[in-house]
Amino acid sequence: MATEGFKRKLTAVFSADVVGYSRLMGEDEVGTIRTLNTYKEIMGNLIQKFHGRVVDAPGDNVLAEFASVVDAVECAVQIQKELKTRNAELPESRRMQFRIGINLGDVIEEGTEIYGDGVNIAARLQGLAEAGGVCISGTAYDQVENKLRLEYEYLGEQEVKNIAKRIRAYRAKMKRAETQTNSVKHSQLPDRPSIAVLPFANISGDPEQEYFADGIAEDVITALSKFRWFFVIARNSTFTYKGKTVDVKTVAQDLGVRYVLEGSVRKSGKRVRITAQLIDAPTGHHVWAERYDRDLEDIFAVQDEITESIVTSIGPEFLSAEMQRAQRRDVPSLDAWDYVMRAAYHHSRYTKEDSAEAQRLLQKAIELHPLNAGGFCLLAFTHLMQVQFGWSESVDQSIQEAAEAAKKAVAIDDRDAWAHMALGLVDLISRRYDDAIGRFKRAIDLNPSLANAYGALGQALALAGQYDAAVEQMNKAIRLSPRDPFLVYWFGHLGLAAFTEERYEEAYEWGKKCVQENPNFPGGHRVIASSCGHLGRTKEAQAALKELLLLMPGMTIDDVRKQVPFKNPRDMERYLDGLRKAGLK
Repeated sequence: MATEGFKRKLTAVFSADVVGYSRLMGEDEVGTIRTLNTYKEIMGNLIQKFHGRVVDAPGDNVLAEFASVVDAVECAVQIQKELKTRNAELPESRRMQFRIGINLGDVIEEGTEIYGDGVNIAARLQGLAEAGGVCISGTAYDQVENKLRLEYEYLGEQEVKNIAKRIRAYRAKMKRAETQTNSVKHSQLPDRPSIAVLPFANISGDPEQEYFADGIAEDVITALSKFRWFFVIARNSTFTYKGKTVDVKTVAQDLGVRYVLEGSVRKSGKRVRITAQLIDAPTGHHVWAERYDRDLEDIFAVQDEITESIVTSIGPEFLSAEMQRAQRRDVPSLDAWDYVMRAAYHHSRYTKEDSAEAQRLLQKAIELHPLNAGGFCLLAFTHLMQVQFGWSESVDQSIQEAAEAAKKAVAIDDRDAWAHMALGLVDLISRRYDDAIGRFKRAIDLNPSLANAYGALGQALALAGQYDAAVEQMNKAIRLSPRDPFLVYWFGHLGLAAFTEERYEEAYEWGKKCVQENPNFPGGHRVIASSCGHLGRTKEAQAALKELLLLMPGMTIDDVRKQVPFKNPRDMERYLDGLRKAGLK
């Protein structure tokens, strides 16, 4: 349907209704409505907690959507557990049990409403569910099979009303989810980086600091959950270890994670010391560790600052550790995430050969896991890099392929900040500056701890000639992640921002920092060449151009027009004029 106002998207649809609702209403309308409203409120709160959205809730029905199938199934399980507890307080004849169906499929969205087979299948699965149970489609099962501590019963291919094809159906076994304890060992690791944040130990001897220590751990869990590529254990599970002496390796096995973050809080007078360390549990290696000493003038400000610092440090360290781990694994044992991490390693080397290898690995990842938002994001980045570095045989085709990959990433997970950032970079290279800036701001809203989103926003503002705003966002990125692999980009973009203000000396300095960070990054040499051209430093300009042409053989003035999307034609002409003075034709 191509009607204006309608759009198609891939989403996880959650459909629920009450078993025996007519009987309950016939026996006691007022009591039934009261219970129904209470249970709907519980469901609505849990749906929101698991990043879902209630679409409609007429009568005894609830329709919701989630960007993540994992979130949808986890939410359904928690709802049934909570409602079972509530029902235990009621007479058996007045207990209200919901049945829930979940499907991953295409829907048509109009405003706040969703329609189509994706919704209809969820409703039919709801009808196959037991009272107090959850039934999911085959497409949903494929996404959650090894990611949740649930067992599933295959119900076969079901023929359901008004759906042409039979649908695979699975019943989520609730009993195991309810009886799961810490005695379960060696859970299978998820197919993405997994982490448990343990309660921070209060070693100050001051019971009043207990809430401060708990607050930091809770905030870190919440912030890490916004990184959609990470699997983060919920607070309710990790806080069962509070006050206990634990072995990190055992905790990781119990919870089914690879990484464990633990820390401590010690208060002395008006000073507080917080320590944190990230451990690769199977090996026992410390991936990252830090100590923070702060004055406790504003305890909540300190809590926010420490949380931000921990989270933004962990992100790059996390991915760096995963890239190294993937490089060490034998090819036959690689899963989709390992292929993405191997691709990320090659992408970060900034060579034409490595970029091509990254794309090959990403295609393998997507073949293994077609709904791989992370794989599609990185695939978009590789196509954009080939445009920027002059490695593309067809700029238009590379931009189109980047756009298709980014759109698929957003369709798979609309709450993935990386996906929106990828689509924003496509908008930027396509000269849609307002759209790009809007996308980057959306990414920041989804994950305020994602340094790369601030860096991308700073890049767009720099190319749009907004020097002060660009520097502000770029500095945020650097402050959040001072050792980030993308630091070389941010230095280069600061050089472009300075260039638009005719601050050629400043642009030159940022170009030098860029080259020092990574000599294989063409943007640094290009900024140096153009800046030195304007500064009259002909020899330096020619030397920088020589290095640039070693990295980008055959590059011409016309190529630069396509690679550096300045918004203001005057900025573009000045940039090209500087390169002409350096000797570029």
